[in-house]
Amino acid sequence: MAQVNLQINGRDYLIACEDGEEKHLTFLAEYINRQVEGLVENVGQVGEARLLLMASLVVADELAETSQELDAMKDGETTAPESNDVFDREALNKLSARIEDIAARLESD
Repeated sequence: MAQVNLQINGRDYLIACEDGEEKHLTFLAEYINRQVEGLVENVGQVGEARLLLMASLVVADELAETSQELDAMKDGETTAPESNDVFDREALNKLSARIEDIAARLESD
């Protein structure tokens, strides 16, 4: 079993993985780190757990949206988008604001 050192938000995480999966796991960690960096730019350092939760919600939202688009394409309702820029700053800002609103409501309960 292999191990890979991943860095998210400046913090190192040593993760075990199957041999040969190191490159893919590193790619995924870099993607998550870019999400966290975008959130830090928008909301600041609000704690490791909250940033990772927010990044997870961003990625889950992207996955859900992509899944809906794929289903629509399979049903012939739409064509593939001309540009699939998952790092669109405007979209990230809007999503970040939505997530912060959800987090604030959860904290007030």
